[in-house]
Amino acid sequence: MLSALLVTLCVSCSVRETVPFTNPVLHFDYSDPDVCRVGDDYYMTASSFNFFPGLPILHSRDLVHWEQVGAALSDYPDSEFHEAVQHGCGVWAPAIRYHDGWYNIFVGNPDKGVFMVRTQDVTGHWEPPIWVVEQKGFIDPCPLWDEDGNAWLSHAAAGSRAGLKSILFVAPMKADGTALTGPSRIVYDGHLTQPTIEGTKFYKRNGWYYIFAPAGGVATGWQTVLRSRSVYGPYEEKTVMAWAPGTVNGPHQGAWVEGPDGRDWFLHFQDKGAYGRIVHLQPLTWQADDWPLIGEDPDGDGVGAPVAGGQVEFVPKKSRRPGTGPYGLPYGWQYPSVPGPYYHMALPDGGVRLYSVKQDHIGLWECPNLLETMFPAESFTTTARLTFHPNPQLKERGETAGFVVMGESYAGVRLQDTADGAALQYIECIDAHKGADETVAPLALLDYELIPQHHPYSSGNVPEVAYPDAREVTVWVRLEVTPQEVEGNVPDAICRFSYSLDGESFTAAGKPFVAAPGRWVGARQAFFCNRSASKNDSGWVDVNLL
Repeated sequence: MLSALLVTLCVSCSVRETVPFTNPVLHFDYSDPDVCRVGDDYYMTASSFNFFPGLPILHSRDLVHWEQVGAALSDYPDSEFHEAVQHGCGVWAPAIRYHDGWYNIFVGNPDKGVFMVRTQDVTGHWEPPIWVVEQKGFIDPCPLWDEDGNAWLSHAAAGSRAGLKSILFVAPMKADGTALTGPSRIVYDGHLTQPTIEGTKFYKRNGWYYIFAPAGGVATGWQTVLRSRSVYGPYEEKTVMAWAPGTVNGPHQGAWVEGPDGRDWFLHFQDKGAYGRIVHLQPLTWQADDWPLIGEDPDGDGVGAPVAGGQVEFVPKKSRRPGTGPYGLPYGWQYPSVPGPYYHMALPDGGVRLYSVKQDHIGLWECPNLLETMFPAESFTTTARLTFHPNPQLKERGETAGFVVMGESYAGVRLQDTADGAALQYIECIDAHKGADETVAPLALLDYELIPQHHPYSSGNVPEVAYPDAREVTVWVRLEVTPQEVEGNVPDAICRFSYSLDGESFTAAGKPFVAAPGRWVGARQAFFCNRSASKNDSGWVDVNLL
């Protein structure tokens, strides 16, 4: 079943307990995580870039065990994301806040501005996006509702779009968060001391306005905190967490949240190459001078270092049962665009039927109908049964279906319909994002099982109608991923594919493949079904995870 790769929490009791944790707490690609707490419940969202459904909603009672319970973005207000892949664009660095009975998510689109979505039912339907401000280059927004009723929005700038970076802004905002009421003002310039500062998270505590923001770059940077008595500054700065020997590289953008027991925590991501941007949990301690320290400070220099683990108090509660998203798919599965209505059908047994989609390009890099999910761990195995049913009426043979590891390079196992049978192939494309060609290595030629097709009526006034015999073949595919240490860097993800014709005995397919990340995301597992021919009907592949 596709739900087999989801992370779930199953506990049921009624007293406060302590749970140990080891970092990362989520070995999933949740870039730029942000968290809010409502009562004893924590809710997280993260960047989804060009993937849909977007803005995942995760729930936890302890900040350690998380499950996806919703998605806030099933469509996009601009048509360029409909059935067209815009790698790395779209939804950057959201902030989730609960205010006045509403769950609000503010998020930047680097090419257009800042929009917000909201709901009063965090696991239910979210209202359509509203553009708060349209300005190319505005990213990483965060709202703040002040005690005096005023509302503010902090944000950063994308150098690739604005032509300027390392600066932070604050703007006044309507109380309902739907629009700015004045221009954004630059309140901080980090060029000389905090280069590439971004990812704003806006808070107020003890009369201080705080902007939490990472600086120094994703893979090599550190956590900075700015503070001022005035919303527009001037802001003081302090580095509150940085890499130290034996800790994670570049502890990057995250969220401060206070637990119901009064303890403070900080969730942030670490860039782990092909494994994506995985989530770590750190203790946060407020010092006597009202500066925070994140992690631990064994050398006493006032700059925290990431911890390997610890323990958290929480109030257990039986978790929600993972459901299905707005497209009828289990949470955790996405397309690299807003999907068309003809891409798939959910099957009663928990699988999914992917219909072949006509492609106007060669290769999979620009393929909008890849059904994808993240890597769930450093080491894991995925096995799936593929039942391929090409359209018997296509005169131009060549429909394909398969399973790949997708990124800026990709590889995997593919079935291709031919006049002689179903050709099982190993495909690989190094530097797909640069327009490189696929290489194809034959593995086996499989005979189809013929399924007679006929009209159900054979007598009376309805004449019998003959249809071409349907063709069908079943193959099992397997992916095994293991890490390989690389000196001075995060580990490579080594991918080994194999196939089986009986579901029991597996044969290696191709050579080991080093997974490559995508544009701002880790490598992903993906299923597809494509064709190049124009026809008023398609074949399909049924996918069942085992």
